[in-house]
Order: sequence, then structure tokens, then C-alpha cells
Amino acid sequence: MNESDAVFVPHTHWDREWYEPFQVFRHRLVTELDRLLEAAEADPEFRFTLDGQTAAIEDYLEIRPENRERVRRLVEQGRLALGPWLILLDEFLCGGETIVRNLRLGVEGARALGAAMPVGYLPDMFGHIAQMPQILRRAGIDQAALWRGVPASVEGHRFEWQSPDGSTVLTEYLFDGYDNGLDVLLVPDAIGRALDDYAAISAKRWGDDPVLAMAGTDHTVPDRRLLDWLRAAARPDRRIAVATLAEYLDGVPTRGPLSLVRGELRSHARGNILPGVLSVRRDLKQAMARAEHTIDEAERVLAAWGTGPEDAYLRRAWHKIIESTAHDSVVGSGTDETSDQVAARLAEATQIARAVRGGVLASLAARVPTSGHLAVNTLPFPREMLAEIDLEATAPAASLRARTAGGRELPLQLLSATGTVLGDERFDAAELERVLRRIHRRELFGRQIVSVELEPGQLTFRLAEDAGPEPFDLLELRVAVAAATAAHPGPWRVLTTTAPVHRALVAVPVQASGATSFMVAAAPEVDPPAAASGADGRVVRPDWPGASGAVPRPRPVVDNGRVRVEVATDGTFTLHAADGTQQSGIGRLVDGGDRGDSYNYGPPAEDELVDEPTAVAVEVVETGPVRWAIRVTRDYPIPQGLSDAPDRRGAARETLRIETIGELRRGEDMLRLTVSFVNEMRDHRLRMHIPLPYRVDESASEGQFAVTRRPLTAEGGWGEHPIPTYPAHGFVCAGPVTVLLDHATEYEVVDGEELALTVLRAVGSISRNVHPFRDEPAASEIPAPGAQSLGETITARFGVVLSPQGWQRAQAVRRSAHFRGEALVLRGTGGDARLPALPGGVRVDGAGVAVSTIRRTDNGIEVRLVAMSDGPVAATVTGPFTEVETIDLLGGPLGTQPATEGRHELRLAPWEIRSIVLRGWNPADF
Repeated sequence: MNESDAVFVPHTHWDREWYEPFQVFRHRLVTELDRLLEAAEADPEFRFTLDGQTAAIEDYLEIRPENRERVRRLVEQGRLALGPWLILLDEFLCGGETIVRNLRLGVEGARALGAAMPVGYLPDMFGHIAQMPQILRRAGIDQAALWRGVPASVEGHRFEWQSPDGSTVLTEYLFDGYDNGLDVLLVPDAIGRALDDYAAISAKRWGDDPVLAMAGTDHTVPDRRLLDWLRAAARPDRRIAVATLAEYLDGVPTRGPLSLVRGELRSHARGNILPGVLSVRRDLKQAMARAEHTIDEAERVLAAWGTGPEDAYLRRAWHKIIESTAHDSVVGSGTDETSDQVAARLAEATQIARAVRGGVLASLAARVPTSGHLAVNTLPFPREMLAEIDLEATAPAASLRARTAGGRELPLQLLSATGTVLGDERFDAAELERVLRRIHRRELFGRQIVSVELEPGQLTFRLAEDAGPEPFDLLELRVAVAAATAAHPGPWRVLTTTAPVHRALVAVPVQASGATSFMVAAAPEVDPPAAASGADGRVVRPDWPGASGAVPRPRPVVDNGRVRVEVATDGTFTLHAADGTQQSGIGRLVDGGDRGDSYNYGPPAEDELVDEPTAVAVEVVETGPVRWAIRVTRDYPIPQGLSDAPDRRGAARETLRIETIGELRRGEDMLRLTVSFVNEMRDHRLRMHIPLPYRVDESASEGQFAVTRRPLTAEGGWGEHPIPTYPAHGFVCAGPVTVLLDHATEYEVVDGEELALTVLRAVGSISRNVHPFRDEPAASEIPAPGAQSLGETITARFGVVLSPQGWQRAQAVRRSAHFRGEALVLRGTGGDARLPALPGGVRVDGAGVAVSTIRRTDNGIEVRLVAMSDGPVAATVTGPFTEVETIDLLGGPLGTQPATEGRHELRLAPWEIRSIVLRGWNPADF
């Protein structure tokens, strides 16, 4: 690029789906890219940057495959810039591993068409994660360009952006947005004068550098006459060039010291970051977490016990997940039609991953007898897991014992038993043939036929889950029934019975990345049943102490030996830890109005908060020895919506009944909370509060490969209210309270005294033209009734841990993985009567080490580790491997070293992301 006074970068910003669904936007995309190819081929000086995302060109070539070579020629000539991302994602609403796969698939796709743009282009994301510089550097990218979230301290058009580990990327600040050049191009005959004016008013930003004019905007390519207009506007003292974004960054040298910005970019000082997307359409956030978790489990069981990488299936699932991370997709800021499509795509990705996972686990289940079960742990550390199973009661319940293959007895808790009569029906004799059509070989009502009794006027089926080896001949039965009904016409009774089925919980120890087989059967000697701990019965608030002077009843209490939980009269929980730390008021619910939109929360000016229930009911529903649970049901009088004046809530109210289950598990020192209700109200925000024992001045939350500390206030300065609501992915900590999460969740530390987590934010429009917390519209004012979540069952899960020393001493990194990762439980399908001992897979030891992936590749088992610590972290990886190769985030080799007896020790720098491949993998030797 020659020396210039201004460099124009023709481009488009392509929202794959938003106020129209994907296929509608794709129709427009194909039309625009057809025009683009024609313009590029007509002028050899033409340059175009395709928005940093490969998905746009993939979507185009799926419709226009005949243009693949035309695209490749332009890329190879350096005139069309693709990638490096597959999709421009919302960085806070997916996991760190998803961001890595996004970059990998994007670079792979772009390279398949010639080359990937070596720029971390992030033009329209709603803020940026702290570890993005490290992610880019470990993928071989040392420069970035972005717009939103940059703090006020940055004065020029470039700054150094640094991750917690110290990695930095040179970052171009698109301070006037990704479409700043369009203002210059509004009047083609006046481009020269407009460029001079723009350069003058923004001179402090550019200094001696040429102006970067981003010539493009949403969903369109520039006019094909653009280069002619620019040539006409150029003159000896006004030099104008056209370039790709990478050419501009490479061609403009960095002058003088630059501002250094550390960590995440979530400032409101220079542009809107639209933080309300964290909490709108909760179902999409949960669907994203479910898809990510399921594909992670699929890859891990495939690594431990699979025979191949299943690339075709899992690549397709990953592609669908990554497509859904787009900054106008999972955020929920699109129309209902678009959000439905995102939900369906995530469901499909989950189904693909579940199928792969199920195929691998089926091979394991075939090694376990049908009378046994299997508990699978996909995490790389050993732990005790809860297996919930169904048992046929062939023996007295008190005699049942659970044992592993080695004979170790496991804690067992019976929950409930089903009835034995599945059907008691009356038919005329001539209709019995219809009953027999219910039978599929041996299956009836989802169970197996053990025996059939045929007597005059009655046909009796006895069923079981496993019928045993005795044969069953359906044709013989049909002949016998035909003869019996001919001999005995008239009414017949058909009775279908089964053995009683108990729902049971078993606490199962499982090795790292391993599986444990176990069996529940009658013991030869019956021990007396253990005494149940905790109170039982139903307690209703009007019977508790109050104005009536009622006799006090003891508060409902459960205790698992490590922590104790009791319920107060207002339905909140008090948690007592073993070290004496305690916290009351956990689970206080606060509902307020919301006149905002999908982008920003907006409280009514005369908001009315509802935080006191009108009725509280409490019941201890499980009393150990494996799980203890209390159900709290509270009624709240919630306004049905806003009044005709949007700055007040309406007078009409409905009762919102909210159920909260407080749960303790054997061996855990956390309180698990599940909040659920059916939403029937509009335009409101419901949050769960946890008061803090003392005032704090910061919070910390786990996000994408980092734990970020945040103050109680956010930096403002633009036209958006700097509301201090923040994202948390795995956990959030404030003072001694750490809350574990199962999906991306919005939180706020209110006045330093309460931690508030958003359970539901219900609104009815994509954007509002007039918004109390935002000066300018974020989009058109398009109705989005689905964002009200009316009639939906809202469920939120939390784990509460108390630790005076904060999240590190609470071991929140490992506990959050444990909280999200329930046991995968299967019934055996094998014929051998003996329980097998099953091999394990990768084990990772090291305090503060997170593992974001364990996956089988053609070269071995890829493992990604992250040091979640301000200091160096030592880690040990063990498993059936002989060699360890270090790789970059794109899979490129960085060096190999031998492993000693399947053991590899490494030291991670603070907040370092390290990717390795375990080679010579042979589970048979482990």
C-alpha cells in the first residue's frame, strides 16, 4: 500500500440472522456477493474484506458452488479477505472452547479458499473477553480490530490489548464504528471535501497516520462505482488508497507509545455494549450451554473408549453450535422467528452429540450385565457421583444393597415405588386380537413379557424390565387366545401387572475420565434401616410465630454432615458451613418492571418492586443418606405488565407461584438451588438475591479461560446508562459467597451488599426508540412477543458455596465443573452376570487447572489446560500415552517430548492456555 492520507476498506457487516431469519438474509447475501464478484473482476484495484467470518462465503457457495474458483482467485490475489472466524460471535455467551473451535473452523474454511485474514476482526461484538489477545496470539494472530467496549483512557486509533497472561495484540480501535467511511461517501461529488472535514474533526485520533475509512455497513456491499468516486476525489495533496483491513494494518507503522488496556473490554464510555442481551430469552442461553456440554461429553467418552474421531458428526454439531453464537443469534435480539431457528439449531447440535455419546456408551453398557448399571464420569478427576436409577423390587426394600465390581458397598437411598398394575381393562372376546397387536415380539408397555396366564374370561400379562432367558412365542399365544375366546365368548378381563419399581439414588465413586459398574440386589442379611436425618412434614407460614401467638414450630432443617440448611419464615435459606461461616437470606426473590428491550434493561421511572411473598409453604421431601431436599413454595402478587403509561407497572396483578428446591448431597459442602415457575407476566425482571455478610467493593466471575474481577460500577460516558450488570459463565464470587452456574448468567452486586442473579427478563420488542437507559435505538422497534416468555416454565439452577477466602479457597474452578457435570447413568445390556472393572482415561491433577477439552484426533488425544490462577500452576497429566506434543490453538505442532510411564508434568504460567496432544494412546496398557 502506497503512502496515503486516507485508506478506504470496502467491506460489509453481515448479520447472518437478526430482524429476518437466516434464509431470508442469505437470499440477500447471494445477490450482494454476486454483485461483489462482478465488481472485483471488473477492476484489478478493487479490494474487499468479508467481515472476518467465513460463514458468509460458505453460505454463498452452498447456493453458488459454481463460483468457488472465482472466489479462490480473488483470495489468492489478496483482493478478497476471508476469516479468520467462522462466525462473529458474542464472546460472553458461549464457552472458551467454543471460541477456539470457531477460530479453527474459520481459519480452515478460509485457507481452503486460499488464505485466512491474519486479523482478529471483532467489529460489532457487545464487549470483549479478557483472554481474547491470548487466544489470537496462540492462533498466530498478533493484531485485532474492534469497536465496542474500549475504555475512555484510549486516545488514539490504536492501543495494546493485553490478556491476563501477558499476551498482547496490536489493536485498531474503530472509534467511529465499522461504517465511519459511509459518512464521507454520502455525496459522491463531495467526497474530497467530506474526507477533509472528517480528517479535521478526528485529527486527534489519527495524528500523522492515514485515516481509516471503513466503507461498508450491514447487509450490503459498496456501490461498484466506489473506486471511480475515490479516484475522482484524489489529488496530489489528498492521497487516497483502497485496501483490505490487513493491508491497512500492515501498511501503517505504529508510532510512539500506545495505551495499554488489560483484560476485558466492557466500558460504555465510547459506545453501547447492550448488556441486556445477557438475560433476555433465557432459553437460548440454556440451550447453548446444553449443546456445549453434550458435545464436550461426547468428545470425552470418545477419547476414553471410542475407536474413531467421529469427525463427520461432531464437526457438523460444532458448526451448528458456532453458527448459533453469532452476536445477533444466541443473544436473543432477533425476531421470534429467528430465535426459534437458533433454538432448533442448538437442539439439533445437541441431538447429534447425544447420538455420538450414546453410541460409545452403548459399547460400555454391553460389558455390564442387565442386572447392573454404569456410572460414567467425563471429568478428568475422580469424584463421587449420584446415580438415579429404577429398580425392580424383587426383594424387600430394606434388604437392598448396592455394590461395585470389587464388592464395595455403596450408599443407597430409595425414593419412591411405582404401582404394580399397568392395565386393568374389559373387552369383548372378539376384541382380544386388538390387545395382542400391542405386543412387539416380547415388548409390551415398554417392558418385557415374563409370563402369560390364560383362563376363562381373563388374560393376565406379567411384565418385567428383564424377562430372562425363557423363550416367548407370540404366534403360539395368538393361537391359544383365538381358541379361548371362541370357547368363551362374552366379556373378558385383561390384567397387565409388573413388579414394583423403586426409584433409587446410589452414591458411586468414579475414577477420572472413567466408569464404575455397580449392582443393586438383596443382601443375605438385613440390617435395620438407618434413622432419617432432618425434619419432615409440611409447614405453612401462617402457622409460624406471628401476631396470632401460635406455638413456634422448629424450622425445617436438613444436614448432610458437612453443611446444614434451614428455612426461614419468608422461605429463604440459611446455610451453615463446617468452618462456622453462615449466610442467611439465600434465595430472596425480587421482581421489578422492565420497559426496556432485548438489548437493554429499562426500569419504569416509578418502578414497584415485589419481594415479599403472600404465602410460604415448606416441605422436607428427601432425608438422605444420599440426598437431602427441602421444597419451598412461595406466592408473589406480580403486576400483569406495564400500565398504559410505560413508566409505571399496571394495577392488575396475578399470583406467581415459585418453587425452590434446596438440595444437599452426600460429601458436598454446597447448597444446590433449583428455582422454577411458569411465567404469566409481561415486562418484568425477576432476580434471586443473596445478601452478603459485609459490604464488598468488587466481584469476580469465571468466564472464557479467566476469572475477571469487576468493581461495583461500570464506566460510562456514551449515551448508554452504565448499569453494573455483568456476565458469569461458570461461577460468580462476592465476598465469602460463591455461586456456581450451569449456563451464562447475568449478575450484579447491588450496593456492595447483595449478589443478585437474573432468573428472568421478559420484554416484548427487539428495540425501543425511546429507552430510559439508552439514547439511540439499537435496531428497529420490531415486536418480539416471544421474548416475554409467556407460558414458559422457567428453571434456574445454582450452587452456593461459602468460603471466607473467596473463590480460590472454595475451589470454584473444579466445583463448577462438578456442578455442571452429572453422572451419565446406563443400564447394562450384556449377558455376563459379573460386573466388570472398566478402564479410565485422562486424569489431570493440579489446583486451579481447568480442562476445556479432551478429544480424540487422528494424532492422539488433544487436551487443553488453563491455569486459572494469578500465580504459576503445576499440573500432572496421566493416562495410557507414551509421548506429548505441544500444539497451538489451531493444532500446529510446537514440540514433542516423551512421557514417563503415562505421566506428564508441566508448569503453567498464570492464566496460560496450553494445548497438548497425548500420543501413543493405548487404553489396554492402562
